[in-house]
Amino acid sequence: MPRAPIITLTTDFGLRDPFVGIVKGVILGICREALLVDLTHSVAAQDILEGRLALESAWHFFPEGSIHLAVVDPGVGSARRAIAMRAGGHYFVGPDNGLFTFALETQGWSAFGIEAPTYRLPAVSQTFHGRDIFAPAAAHLAAGVALERLGPPVLDPVRLPFPTARLEGDELVGGVIGMDCFGNLITSVTDADIDRLTSGGPVVVRLGSRDLGVLVTHYGEAEAGVPRPILGSSGRLEIFVRNGSASAVLGESRGAGVRLRRALRPR
Repeated sequence: MPRAPIITLTTDFGLRDPFVGIVKGVILGICREALLVDLTHSVAAQDILEGRLALESAWHFFPEGSIHLAVVDPGVGSARRAIAMRAGGHYFVGPDNGLFTFALETQGWSAFGIEAPTYRLPAVSQTFHGRDIFAPAAAHLAAGVALERLGPPVLDPVRLPFPTARLEGDELVGGVIGMDCFGNLITSVTDADIDRLTSGGPVVVRLGSRDLGVLVTHYGEAEAGVPRPILGSSGRLEIFVRNGSASAVLGESRGAGVRLRRALRPR
């Protein structure tokens, strides 16, 4: 028995207004058998980087062939392109504003502008492309329409520069790039970065001028109320406070500097 096509939804729409429900209604009107998965609708308004982080951390947990509809679109109604991409065995639909930069790092990607009127709603507003352009395109892909039929090839999708970590002498330098709903601070430092610095040995982490000690292995290892570093489930270094919010306790947010160094071993 064939599996229902999966469409994930990532937006900054929130849930107060009917926007998410309307997008789902458009999709189901075109492809009723689609299985809709809400990834998140709580991306900060117009925050492309936060939307990218959410989608980047999640898309590869879905079956190959899944369609990822993402709408974080401060340029709606402007000359920015609407695109649909195939990358890593998955499809991505949304604004061409750097939201899908991570997909462009895979081999063999292809992208097309969503321009064919057949695969849009008959009337396209200048303020709700999620409803009028992106939802129909995702639904038609789910219904079996070939990606290439949506419009002309796009050879130069927008790439959004992304904060990374770098080695400075014997230290690894990065920064806070986001925060989750628990107040954990997400950094640009990955597990691969840490391995490059230490080859598996212990590291000491500093946030700004504050020493946070060595990485802990689980949340319960930390004292309540004390900020500590940990490798989170997304493979990034995080700063957390057990039973609290690291952002609130430390008064830090995106842009705060992080430094890691090898822990001194006892002689």
